[in-house]
Amino acid sequence: MTSHVILFDIGNTGMKIGMAPAEPGAAITASYTLPTDPAATVDSLGLALEASLRHAGVGSVAACVASSVVPSMDPILDAACAKYLDCSVHFVPDGLPFPMENRYERPREVGADRLLAAYAAVELHPAPAHIVIDFGTATTFDCVVGRAYLGGLICPGVISSSRALAGQTAKLPQIRLQVLEEAEPRPAIGRSTSQSLTHGILFGFASMVDGVVERLSAILKDAPWNIAEPPAVVATGGVAHAVCRVARTPVILDPDLLLSGLKSLYDQAPDFR
Repeated sequence: MTSHVILFDIGNTGMKIGMAPAEPGAAITASYTLPTDPAATVDSLGLALEASLRHAGVGSVAACVASSVVPSMDPILDAACAKYLDCSVHFVPDGLPFPMENRYERPREVGADRLLAAYAAVELHPAPAHIVIDFGTATTFDCVVGRAYLGGLICPGVISSSRALAGQTAKLPQIRLQVLEEAEPRPAIGRSTSQSLTHGILFGFASMVDGVVERLSAILKDAPWNIAEPPAVVATGGVAHAVCRVARTPVILDPDLLLSGLKSLYDQAPDFR
């Protein structure tokens, strides 16, 4: 039976779980998303993991690797994997060698997800420079030159913004996320509240992508980086497709960017295999 690596991307809203054969270079074969539940217990999470692995047909676990921006979940995940998968968890960037130069003023302040996304973009989509966009609870834009993580911008998230807007305004309806996929590639002058909200959020964030990428690209052209060609723009996250399909910026969409980055880190760390 093929042994698998279990990969965890733990965000403030959701926990994405991926499975990949442990052999170097093997791709992710299955992925699942669970809500990040602050009330989760070792047993509730462990049973959910068992069910996910059973559904994916995974019988043998070689290792567990995780990126987390929710510190309270880390010990629960570690204990759940130990009890139900008989495996401890290696958290990045501390638990695995991480071949990136972190130029943040206070390096420990950078979320593991931002560093991991930067690393994965460099590994999977080679280019002299990258702008990495992650549509999570927040929308982040991170700049990378070579293997140096320079830093970036943290902006409001699509889902959290739409929920906040609807939640604070009595007459505004909740926006159904699937409507974002159905929107036309150019904005409509909304003739209903739902249409006005959907197109306003979708094209508003698309315009933010265009404007921020243009400005960051101009900065990367200047000294000390002097990047002559446009940076590769790599986007990930739950609504990346919906927003980027109507943006004018050429974007590489990679929904499994962080999970693939975790697998790549595992592949390059023979001591953990």
